Amino acid sequence: MKTRPWILAPSVALLLVAAACQPAHTQQAANQPQVITPPASTPAKANAPTPAPTSQPATAATPAVAMQTPPPEASAPGQKRMSYNSCNVEGPYVALTFDDGPHATLTPKLLDILKQRGIKATFYVIGQSVAAYPDVVKRAAAEGHEIGNHSWNHTALTKGGGSVIPAQVNPTNDAIVQITGKKPATLRPTYGSTNASINKRLNEEFGFKVILWDVDPLDWKIRNAAHVTNAILTHTKPGSIILSHDIHPSTIEAMPATIDGLLAKGFKFVTVSELIAMDRPQVVPTPQPAPQKASPKAKKNKG
Repeated sequence: MKTRPWILAPSVALLLVAAACQPAHTQQAANQPQVITPPASTPAKANAPTPAPTSQPATAATPAVAMQTPPPEASAPGQKRMSYNSCNVEGPYVALTFDDGPHATLTPKLLDILKQRGIKATFYVIGQSVAAYPDVVKRAAAEGHEIGNHSWNHTALTKGGGSVIPAQVNPTNDAIVQITGKKPATLRPTYGSTNASINKRLNEEFGFKVILWDVDPLDWKIRNAAHVTNAILTHTKPGSIILSHDIHPSTIEAMPATIDGLLAKGFKFVTVSELIAMDRPQVVPTPQPAPQKASPKAKKNKG
């Protein structure tokens, strides 16, 4: 029996359409931030045994939310500050921050670089990775680095309603406390996705200062060590909070030249909490009224 072409045509057409859509989807995923997380697991509970990693987690694309440098927080003089892009400090102090770790092999390499130079940094860690690589977090804390909360599995706090915040924050806090004995004082929202309401809740309910950034080398997107170094050296100023990710080889490769370049410029490194403690309210000059000009009629009548 002969095949009827008109019966096969719709199936062929569907296959062609699917194939045509695939490149666009792949390109979109390639442009998103990357995060390395261990295999899915249930959140760790305080004082519970930490699961031992069996293998290096695979790299997976995070949800399709573009990472952008957030705008500075607007606050009135004397108002309690809940979030920071940078700080107003007296002196050349800056904070190096690293997101999305710990990584089984790259974070220890970074810790070696920091230790050699006597530099303290802040690590914003993913709860799942903390549970998978507790020894890396334990070492970072023991060497004087600050450990901050960066969610359980890199979920945006602006997605999923009000329940997403405790679901992402609490198990990560528990995992950090279990390893370091210290509750984190600062949190970095994934993708920088936050708003005034979320900042207020994180501050009042969880006791967090929300930490954003003012220097972003786009190291998650542009995997080139020279680019990362140049971007950080170009844009860092006193009080800067520098964003990077310790899950990319190119970022780790960039750090020796980056740190040495910043040191050569006279910058000094502190943790985020130390930088916040130095923050001073910015004095906004009071606008002075412009002098009024006399009208021609007044000039004529004068004297």
